[in-house]
Amino acid sequence: MELKYRRILLKLSGEVLKGASPACHDAQVLADVAARVAELTRLGAEVGLVIGGGNIFRGLAGARAGTDRVLGDTMGMLATVINALAVQNALERQGVPALTMTAQPMPQVAPTFDARRAIDLLARGTVLLFAGGTGNPFFSTDSGAALRAAEIGADALLKATKVDGVYSADPAKDPTATRYDTLTYEEALAKRLNVMDAAAFALCRDNGIPIVVFDFHAPDALRRVACGEAGVGTVVAETRP
Repeated sequence: MELKYRRILLKLSGEVLKGASPACHDAQVLADVAARVAELTRLGAEVGLVIGGGNIFRGLAGARAGTDRVLGDTMGMLATVINALAVQNALERQGVPALTMTAQPMPQVAPTFDARRAIDLLARGTVLLFAGGTGNPFFSTDSGAALRAAEIGADALLKATKVDGVYSADPAKDPTATRYDTLTYEEALAKRLNVMDAAAFALCRDNGIPIVVFDFHAPDALRRVACGEAGVGTVVAETRP
């Protein structure tokens, strides 16, 4: 199959890595994520990943429990580094070159993000895992994903979720909710649809980066989205196709 999006930023939640395991990571899930990403690289895609840290620690949850918000967000950013290293290892076990780059300097762990080096490595076939969010508190990993997508010149930001696209309401609570195949940025704003958080959405809109929201657990969903298969997920872009 031919790719529609050649340079991809894939955003995954940390909860995906947990699966049904009581631990932070499920070995089979890590292997499955790595296999799906490996399939894209075989098709010729350049892949960057941003993975949340919610399976380990979530800054907002910590703040609600009494943790200082800045400290809690820092803990959450460190959680994303752990997840990135776990996926890096899973990719390497499948023979896929992979490297974690962090927003905060921690040279004993991984190199600090550098856009020019990242673009060069992507072109050489290395899968990059961008960890540590934006490096600042008060920003979500959605914002980190949108920022890195803009910095590497991604063709699309693929947001993997538990649902098969963007709906007019929460489909788990409203059985009459309408699913959208495509939306413009302005339509998503006017309808107040929760595509991504406001900062992340603005970064994608201002840089013309399409957002594809899809169900990561659907069969072959990642490959089908990367190839632009109609009806898989919801595409949010400047204009409707």
